[in-house]
Amino acid sequence: MTGDALKKISNLANPIEWYCPQLLASPKMSMEMVIEHIEKSKADDMVVIGSSLGGFYANFLAEKYGCKAITLNPAVRAPRELAPHVGMMTAYDSDEPFHFRPEYVDELSDLQVDSITNPSRYFLLAAKGDELLDWREMVGFYVGAHQLVLEGGDHGISDYAIYLPQVLNFIEHSTPPFSSP
Repeated sequence: MTGDALKKISNLANPIEWYCPQLLASPKMSMEMVIEHIEKSKADDMVVIGSSLGGFYANFLAEKYGCKAITLNPAVRAPRELAPHVGMMTAYDSDEPFHFRPEYVDELSDLQVDSITNPSRYFLLAAKGDELLDWREMVGFYVGAHQLVLEGGDHGISDYAIYLPQVLNFIEHSTPPFSSP
């Protein structure tokens, strides 16, 4: 959905490269793969977008590269949140099983951003109805950032299409006008 929307606003004057890889179980290997792509990219600017664990990775990348980040119900303390889940797991958005190894918690710890350095570069979309993560922790982590906190909702932000225009506006501008539909 986001990729299709970005393709529609991409043009010769403002080309947008969309990169959305299937991440690996290993956080270290996932970030190595993404960083390799970033380093080879010819893009002038970058915005990272991530949901849940992807939001955690977006924090790491935004701090590393000084770029904008959009986080959707992010796991802001992923090592703590995932440590109890070492073992066989099923991906949140599929029935695909994978082994979450103990060393992955250490790899997540190596990527942990303790606090964001420039809140104006961040846009948090958090649902109070998130059944997996605490929206209050998200809001506290992104103090000073652009925030849209949804009443209700769910971890997957199933009504994301409603908020996509605000995501696109943040990508294109620094200060989006936020309003709930």
